[in-house]
Amino acid sequence: MWLVLGEAVLVYGSIIAAVYLRVGFNDAPFELVIKNGYWKAGAAAFFCLASFYLFDLYDFVVMRDRRELVLRLIQALGLAWIGLALCFYLYPAMMLGRSIALIALPLALGFMVTWRLSALWFFGHPQIGERILIVGSGDLAVEIAREVLNRSDAGYRIVGFVGNDSDLLGKSLINPRVIGLTEELEDVVSREAIDRIVVAMSERRGQLPTDKLLQLSLAGRVSIEEGASFNERLTGRVALNMIRPSWLIFSGRGRQARAATLLRTAGHRLAALIGAILSLPIILVTAILIKLESRGPVFYKQERVGKNGKTFVLTKFRSMSVDAEQDGPVWASKHDHRMTRVGRIIRKIRVDEIPQFWNILRGEMAFVGPRPERPHFVAQLAEQIPYYEQRHLIAPGLTGWAQIKYPYGSSIEDARHKLEYDLFYIKNHTLLFDMIILAETFKIILFGRGAQ
Repeated sequence: MWLVLGEAVLVYGSIIAAVYLRVGFNDAPFELVIKNGYWKAGAAAFFCLASFYLFDLYDFVVMRDRRELVLRLIQALGLAWIGLALCFYLYPAMMLGRSIALIALPLALGFMVTWRLSALWFFGHPQIGERILIVGSGDLAVEIAREVLNRSDAGYRIVGFVGNDSDLLGKSLINPRVIGLTEELEDVVSREAIDRIVVAMSERRGQLPTDKLLQLSLAGRVSIEEGASFNERLTGRVALNMIRPSWLIFSGRGRQARAATLLRTAGHRLAALIGAILSLPIILVTAILIKLESRGPVFYKQERVGKNGKTFVLTKFRSMSVDAEQDGPVWASKHDHRMTRVGRIIRKIRVDEIPQFWNILRGEMAFVGPRPERPHFVAQLAEQIPYYEQRHLIAPGLTGWAQIKYPYGSSIEDARHKLEYDLFYIKNHTLLFDMIILAETFKIILFGRGAQ
């Protein structure tokens, strides 16, 4: 949010500065007040921020590479200016003036590069951020430390580990070292100015320093967090190797308020109805193309597993040949030879999913949720992946958290990773969360990412 606010101020300020540079300090107030220059600058800033979002400039993985960052900034500002030119053509009253735009563009680019490189330095600085001490020295502790090190932008800095094995003292487990024993916990917290303790012990009976943690917690000297919860908040997924049945039971959502549930359902169905109406021309063109290319039906119907394990018939545009599964069900793969030419295109731009609006209107699906899987694969995956059937606690979705966070999966290991994101969504879903997922989905469709 600080990045968004900062960039809004910088882009807006660049346009205002360009007005002063172009018309002079005497005439600038007239241009800005009488001719609505302030409002026009605000519209231009909105176009720029939307373009930054489309080019993943709020994805901190991109921010780590300076060359990629500068390249994407240039591309994003270029797209924003093209969008503004189109807007000016359609609504001439919105026009800022060509000379003002030409001055504002290099100004904004210079400010943005400086701002972003400063943010990159700030977020990655080892001395800036919340100081974390991990209680534990096993695989669980190392995995949490690795996730923190991979997300330096999150503002956490691993100071070290404390454990029960004196032989590990001073040894590096991943990058931070073991800096003390659990019996020295209070001294370590004071000496290292610890802000947060993350408890990451796989076996706690007789080893967890309960009294010392309780004393620190009651004294309010430090925040204390369970390892699985911390990892979930950091990564946006529920790591299967970190959770226990008791953690799922006691951290469950319980019954949602009836009003919130009704609002969410109504919102999803309204979005599906609007989507179905607006996509009618696309539906007609797609149906004609499918019939012209190959024999067989336009729509492909397939049994899927929905909420509470109930099956329903999912409808899609047919993208494969009629005899694609004559030897039984198989996962789709990249460059699948069973796909038709039209099918390859409609999958790339996600048009094959449009008929599922009907499933949403019927209440069999939601707009956002875990993707519905076929009974054949559900039975197979449930045997090999713990908690897999928990993904059926809510209605399946046309898009979902797992779909935008993890690429298309075609193996049991992929299904395991996607389940971690599905469980996070099931535990935390709200209407606002759904809107964020839909915005990300729109961006993925626009650039044709991840289709298979």
